[in-house]
Amino acid sequence: MRNISDGAQTVLPGMPRRLLRASPKSLADFSDCPRRYRYANIDRPTPARGPRYAHHTVGTALHQVLASWWDLPVEKRTPGAARQLLYSAWTPTGFRDAEQSDRWRARAAGWLTDYVTGLDPTEEPRARERTVSTMTERMTLSGRVDRIDERGDELVVVDYKTGRVPSTDDEARGSQALALYVLAVRRTLRRPCNRVELHHLPTGTVASFEHTEKSLANHVRRAEDVAVDIGAATQAMDAGQDPDEAFPAVPGRQCSWCDFRPSCPTGQAAAPARETWSFLPEDDEA
Repeated sequence: MRNISDGAQTVLPGMPRRLLRASPKSLADFSDCPRRYRYANIDRPTPARGPRYAHHTVGTALHQVLASWWDLPVEKRTPGAARQLLYSAWTPTGFRDAEQSDRWRARAAGWLTDYVTGLDPTEEPRARERTVSTMTERMTLSGRVDRIDERGDELVVVDYKTGRVPSTDDEARGSQALALYVLAVRRTLRRPCNRVELHHLPTGTVASFEHTEKSLANHVRRAEDVAVDIGAATQAMDAGQDPDEAFPAVPGRQCSWCDFRPSCPTGQAAAPARETWSFLPEDDEA
C-alpha cells in the first residue's frame, strides 16, 4: 500500500490528516524566523529567553487593566478606577530606572483616562481575554482575543494597540491574526462576525475592516501555506536533518530584540542587543 506524505507525518489513504496545532502568533513566528518558531513550539525544555522590554511592560499592564475594569460594578467603572488598576498592575520591568518607569506609568494613565472616558460602562462586552478556536483543512487554530463586542446581531473583534504608530485600516485588513480570530469567534460563539477593530490607546484612534468570505479565505490560504512549510520542516528534522538546517534562522536587525537571542548564536552575530527601554519613543535613538 502506498503511503501519502503530509508534512510532519505519513498518512494512510482514507485516514484523516493529523492537524497542526497552531496560533496566529506561532504562524507569524515561523514566517519571520523558522528557528524562532522551533525554539518556542518544539524544543523542550524551551531555550532561555532574553530580558523583558519596557514597551511590553506598558502593553501588558494596559491590557490587564482593560480586562479587569469590566469586572468592577457598573457604578465603579470610572477613569479614576482604571488609573488605580494601572497603579496596581504596573511593574518597573525593562525600564532604565525608577524615574523612567514612573514617567511612563503617568503617560499610560493619561491614555487610559481618555480611552475609558469614551466607553459606555453599561455596554458589557460579549467577552474579554477570551480564548477562541477553529479548524481549517490543515490546522486547529486557537488564540486569545482582547475583547469581543456585541453590536446588534453581530460580534466585533477588538484588539488593543499600544505602539508608537497609530493603526490604519490597511493594517486591520492585512492582519492575519485578526482574520483568523473572526473565524474562531464564529465557531466558538456561534454568532456572525465580520468586523475587526484596532484600538490605538496612545491616540484614541480606531482602525477597522469588514471582512468578506473572500478576504477570510485569502488569509486562511496563506496560513495553510505556512502550515505546510512547518510540516515539511518538522518532517525533515524527524527524519534526521540537523534542527538548525530544518528550521533555519533568518538573521537581521530584528535579532537585536528577539526573545530567544541568548540561545541563538546566529542572532547574536547578526546584530547587537538593544537596551530594554530603547523602544519607548522618547528614549529610542535608533
